[in-house]
Amino acid sequence: MHSSGSDGPFGALTDSQEVLRWQVGDVRISRYVELTTASLGRHLLPQATPDALAPDAWLAPFLDEQQRLVLSMHSFVVETPDRTLLIDTCIGNDKARSYPRWNHMQSDFLQRLTADGFPPDCFDTVLCTHMHVDHVGWNTRWLQGVWVPTFASARYLYNALEWQHWQAEPQEYGPVIEDSVQPIITAGLADFVSADHQVCPEVQLESTPGHTPGHVSIHIRSRGEEAVITGDMIHHPCQIAHSDWSSTADVDPALAAATRADFLARYADQPVLVLGTHFATPTAGRLVRDGDRYRLDY
Repeated sequence: MHSSGSDGPFGALTDSQEVLRWQVGDVRISRYVELTTASLGRHLLPQATPDALAPDAWLAPFLDEQQRLVLSMHSFVVETPDRTLLIDTCIGNDKARSYPRWNHMQSDFLQRLTADGFPPDCFDTVLCTHMHVDHVGWNTRWLQGVWVPTFASARYLYNALEWQHWQAEPQEYGPVIEDSVQPIITAGLADFVSADHQVCPEVQLESTPGHTPGHVSIHIRSRGEEAVITGDMIHHPCQIAHSDWSSTADVDPALAAATRADFLARYADQPVLVLGTHFATPTAGRLVRDGDRYRLDY
């Protein structure tokens, strides 16, 4: 049973920070955790009550002792033969946020990433599945009184539709665009791309709208092997069993559910590794049909 540790209102920094790795052909994928929480689940997925979750014993690693949903905030480092990419950049330090635990947070995420051989200047590409608070935070860091790009040697790729959406959409969590996206654009490091953009021979964006209009997942192919990083198209593995459970954070819940149902039908019983952007350990597995529903085989 996964424990969420000493969980405050919106996350605990004391959880397991074990680095998990997967090999997909010539591509290595590594997970780096910023924090985990068992407090957000009831807000994001109120349908996921203990009684509703009880029939699905396979969900046990993704729940805490009180049967609450455990969510992990982590980044994926994707190493191809020629590129080093960072997928989503978590919450970040020093930022004014409406969630108490995330407000002006101080974590050692960047130091741990560096100590494991991934200093900020090693990345040539940063991919953000969308522009929510917990996916763009480490895009920038506070240095000498200004927000500066953390990964100054990288191109930051965003779906153009996502950027258009945030020109008019109110921000719930704080000045996320101003402190974590706009400085990248001002520095000339942003590229606005299509929802099916081919990043490199092994990595391509895959349109998965609903959570936000421009939300994308990340499809990896190498030597006949495949993997998909979900982003928030699936927040928690319980949505694999219940694809109709849309998150309260989804801009278009009906579209999010339809996108999720299509994704599950397409990849179930296929040799495709699915890595959840918020899935706690073991984080990844293969989708299999389970009667008239699905589960994650890990």
